[in-house]
Amino acid sequence: MKVLVLNCGSSSVKFQLIETDLQRIDQQEEVVLAQGLVEKIGFSPSILRYQRLNENPLKMPELKDTLPAPDKEPIEVLGHEEAIQYVLKVLTDAERGVVSSPDEIDAVGHRVVHGGERFQTSVLITDEVVEGIHACVEFAPLHNPANLKGYYACKEVLPNCPHVAVFDTAFHQSMPPKAYLYGLPYGIYQKHGIRRYGFHGISHRYVSYRLGQLTGVHRDELRIITCHLGNGCSMTALDHGRSVDTTMGFTPLEGLLMGTRTGDMDPSIILSIAAKEELTWGEANSLMNKHSGLLGISGVSSDMREIEKAAAEGNERAKLALDMFSYRIKKYLGAYAAAMGGVDHVIFTGGIGENSEMVRRDSCLGLGFMGVEVDEQRNKKCVGHEGKISTESSRVGVWAIPTNEELVFARDTVRCIEGVTK
Repeated sequence: MKVLVLNCGSSSVKFQLIETDLQRIDQQEEVVLAQGLVEKIGFSPSILRYQRLNENPLKMPELKDTLPAPDKEPIEVLGHEEAIQYVLKVLTDAERGVVSSPDEIDAVGHRVVHGGERFQTSVLITDEVVEGIHACVEFAPLHNPANLKGYYACKEVLPNCPHVAVFDTAFHQSMPPKAYLYGLPYGIYQKHGIRRYGFHGISHRYVSYRLGQLTGVHRDELRIITCHLGNGCSMTALDHGRSVDTTMGFTPLEGLLMGTRTGDMDPSIILSIAAKEELTWGEANSLMNKHSGLLGISGVSSDMREIEKAAAEGNERAKLALDMFSYRIKKYLGAYAAAMGGVDHVIFTGGIGENSEMVRRDSCLGLGFMGVEVDEQRNKKCVGHEGKISTESSRVGVWAIPTNEELVFARDTVRCIEGVTK
């Protein structure tokens, strides 16, 4: 089965074509035939990036430095439907393509950011499901509309394919009320659905599953803390395979310090700033989401690589941003270990988690009392690569595991389709 997986943003379409089925999933023999990205949709020029791969996705993280550079070409794309048409055009191209016709694509898996309380698993998309995704737009106004645009565009050009929605929030629906409720009047939750939803669930789910493959012990038997660190950051406590708490909340603003987001803070602060600076609510929202975090503290960048470089050159604010970033991770490592009554493994993933040996080291520094010890040489060797970075004597295993959300999209798409047809 050839599954096209799509991750649609407001001005981009990220895609992979993956060959898989239930047997391949069981045997870990899936193949990524091609991958790419259409970006700057609605701008001139738009950009198409494309790679023909034919690689097993579980081997790709170690092979990525030797993969061919992606083709990059300017194109004119006004909307998502046109972007999808370009995707199909390059996938079926006589020279660069990997299929001869769109008819060879058997199914499409769509990332949907917010499923609210209604969607606790991936589902085959029906009119009723579309209505449910629309109902969650108020919770993710920047993401769900773009996800739906991708679905409508793809449905138009691939009308005979089954389409599956894979929700970022679904993995966290196992959280108990004591973890997902806020200290607001209960009627507010009942009336408006104000609660912790959590995000990055697909990534947390994948890396915890991958840990089970690497250790030979299924995640259902372990207490794991997963740290997805990128421009957006979140941590999750997984108690025997179930998400029991996560740092992002009602929106992705809560929790860790991030590239441009504040993370945790006293909610009265924004009321005070808005009054003193005479900000509109839109401006206040932009301040917290786009001008804060690593960028706001360092004054250098939201990119961890540039901040680490500036810190190494003596920039004190960059050093402060690094200290704050790692300190908050360390606090949540301790909190989540307490919440679960201990921890067996810690996983770092995402662009920063996979590539910053400094962040991994500093986040675990001083946690020897709870059995966390990082091996400096192992940590350095695992920059951009999968592996264990803890010492042999460490009671807690510490890992760097590159995430692979697209593989989850494909697998869930297959499972949904097989579940419907059986």
